[in-house]
Amino acid sequence: MFKLRLVTTLLASVAGLGSAFAAPLLVPHRAVYDLVLDQATDRSGITGLQGRMVYEFNGNECEGYTVTFRFVTQIATNDSSRVTDQQTTTFEGGDGNSFRFVTKSFVDQALDKEIRGEAKVEPDKLDVEIQQPSAQSLSLAKSQFPTRHLMEMIDKAEKGETFYETSLFDGSDDADKVMTTTVVVGKKTAAPSDDPELPAAPGLAKDQYWPVEIAYFDTGKNDGEGLPEYRTSFKLHENGVTRDLVMDYGDFSMKGKLVNFSLLKPSTAACDKPK
Repeated sequence: MFKLRLVTTLLASVAGLGSAFAAPLLVPHRAVYDLVLDQATDRSGITGLQGRMVYEFNGNECEGYTVTFRFVTQIATNDSSRVTDQQTTTFEGGDGNSFRFVTKSFVDQALDKEIRGEAKVEPDKLDVEIQQPSAQSLSLAKSQFPTRHLMEMIDKAEKGETFYETSLFDGSDDADKVMTTTVVVGKKTAAPSDDPELPAAPGLAKDQYWPVEIAYFDTGKNDGEGLPEYRTSFKLHENGVTRDLVMDYGDFSMKGKLVNFSLLKPSTAACDKPK
């Protein structure tokens, strides 16, 4: 299965982060992206790719944040074609210290893998408890979870920071490692009037965005090459919405175009923060 990490899968050190910046207002929303092949080397064997990704973000600082997404691709090679379907649901505590995750991966409609577990930030490490496919307890390097890192990333962008290194745990793959990431943030800019994604989200037409590029490195891999496992790039709005995605896996890359966007109704529950 292809690894998939959206903009919401970025992070850094947790210590003191709750007071390090004011949490930005991330809007609950649903975004649909059409996926197409960008480029592929002969070594990849891929001759065609198309698919769709559906992403939903909801929650707030008091209740925590829920992300669900489904990532379906049809990949063609010289002698075969297959459909992969990744379905993920995560919940992250509003304080950024707890994380639950479930990912089911299907190949041609048959279940290929299911990963289910939870993680908790401790003073000097990250404790991970995996329930499926088999019970396992792991102690990993201290890291953050996706939504918390998105908040930090917007904060750094607002302050004009253009390059930094972070770490990430998002429960993907076998949920057994922390990724090191390098993040490059470009100058905030406005979308041109002929931006091809704006018809799907006219409400974003007046909102500026940052162009962002991220490289992901396996901290436990020592192959001497120093190359990232993969890269992503996208346009990031200050409310947490991302679009114009590119996911580069080395031998091939794909593009994700925003084709449908809607705001979700925010929670009306009372939010009493400790003083």
